[in-house]
Amino acid sequence: MRETPTWRIPTGILALFTALIVYGILIARYAPDLIGAWPVWAQTIIYVVLGVIWLLPLKRFLIWMETGRWSAPD
Repeated sequence: MRETPTWRIPTGILALFTALIVYGILIARYAPDLIGAWPVWAQTIIYVVLGVIWLLPLKRFLIWMETGRWSAPD
């Protein structure tokens, strides 16, 4: 267990926040142009997938913030 503060946590939070803002802006800017003419059900599926896909790298990123390594400790 960590006993002293580390620079990775505030840096990681700021990086995550920035990345999510950039990702959201990119999706909001380009997705409607690409899928705007699709049926509503197809748009819904795409937006749900795009809303969940950012979670894929989150586990390793949170592990790095806590441990300084990209994989879980043994």
